Amino acid sequence: MMMDLDPLLLARIQFAFTISFHIVFPAFTIGLASYLAVLEWRWLKTGDERFRKLYKFWIKIFAVAFGMGVVSGVVMSYQFGTNWSVFSDRMANVLGPLLGYEVLTAFFLEASFLGIMLFGWGRVSKRMHFASTCIVAVGTLISAFWILAANSWMQTPQGHEIGPDGIFYPVNWLEIIFNPSFPYRLAHMVTAAFLATAFVVGGVGAYYLWMKRHITEARIMLGMAVIMAAIVAPLQVFIGDQHGLNTLEHQPAKVAAMEGHYETGTNVPFILVGWPDEEAEEMRYTLELPGMTSLILTHSFSGEVQGLKDWPRDERPPVAWVFWSFRIMVGIGFLMVAIGAVSAVQYYRGRLFDSRWLQGWWMLMMPSGFIAILAGWFVTEIGRQPWVAYGVMRTADGVSPAILGPQVAWSLLAFVVMYTLVFGAGSYYILKLIYKGIPETETAKSEEDYYGHGLEALPLAGSKEGGHV
Repeated sequence: MMMDLDPLLLARIQFAFTISFHIVFPAFTIGLASYLAVLEWRWLKTGDERFRKLYKFWIKIFAVAFGMGVVSGVVMSYQFGTNWSVFSDRMANVLGPLLGYEVLTAFFLEASFLGIMLFGWGRVSKRMHFASTCIVAVGTLISAFWILAANSWMQTPQGHEIGPDGIFYPVNWLEIIFNPSFPYRLAHMVTAAFLATAFVVGGVGAYYLWMKRHITEARIMLGMAVIMAAIVAPLQVFIGDQHGLNTLEHQPAKVAAMEGHYETGTNVPFILVGWPDEEAEEMRYTLELPGMTSLILTHSFSGEVQGLKDWPRDERPPVAWVFWSFRIMVGIGFLMVAIGAVSAVQYYRGRLFDSRWLQGWWMLMMPSGFIAILAGWFVTEIGRQPWVAYGVMRTADGVSPAILGPQVAWSLLAFVVMYTLVFGAGSYYILKLIYKGIPETETAKSEEDYYGHGLEALPLAGSKEGGHV
């Protein structure tokens, strides 16, 4: 029975499992690094100790999330060699430099200044420490730039040529990097990272208000999160719409799966819920909004929308996964818009920090950003199938030729066990830090204590004055 295991399917599941764990932590650190930069800027500008306390609270969580993001990302590099050697060999000339640029321009930058950010408090000047925080924040954004450039090229490949040996060779690097889907996907992903972080911060603030702890700091956290939800969540809906139109132009089969339509037609309804029957090539048990898919995709009720039957069965993505993941992502997006609007109204009414039901809603929304990110990635990656590089290389052609099903199955099992233990422990520690709360006894240092005079004045690492992690 073990010999009958499909190595291609298992290799895809293994990569999906590891990247699903990985994407959560970089998304969180992208948003949290920028949030820390804002907190430190506000402290330096106003001298308000609440911002300093919040910085020192959230930087501990940032350090854990950053470490788990690095560890989970390393594993995927090995899978390129073990499970996807043909893909790696044929695509190396294009994707290799892009990933190398990410290391040279982003990871080295983050690693160089992360130590100052984490352990330099009280050891370097305030400006130097703030500069380090900003550099790390910029580094996370540069990292997102290169990773999304590489992944977007796989969605909309251009600027290359294929040699007689099947190897992909770069011809125009500007076309490779700034491929048609890249600007939309970069904006969509970075905005999603900011929103995911905002809802964690806002949820923590709501939790402290609910428990009547750290009231003044909690108001800052929830207030800043409300600003993000009220302004950025509607912006994300607009960016998502533009991204969808770009996908319709370059990957229409993915959009057909997202919408769940098998037949090409005009005045096409939007299917709120339904069940795709891929064997019968039809949607069952549907609840529809007449004409809305045509209106959304073509800006006209009479606009024509392609159905899945326009493509052979072996060129269609798995419909159920794409269809439902898309609805989860969109549903959460509109919930974010709704809570942002309601919170803004409550703020103007002077009831934002007193509404228990609203605090409960914010706490329930804490994981929503990460769920939306995972759902979006499922739409993007599963919707690209059966292509590993859309239209130019099939996924089945990229798997390692000598790989065996049982080998992948055992390694997948090992990943599941180790990831559950390691990242479960890390996530538990983050939750424990949140439950423990912001130290109430922490007091500000004088200028002399902050800068120190010589080595004897420097606080010891791990001490109350100097250690943070």
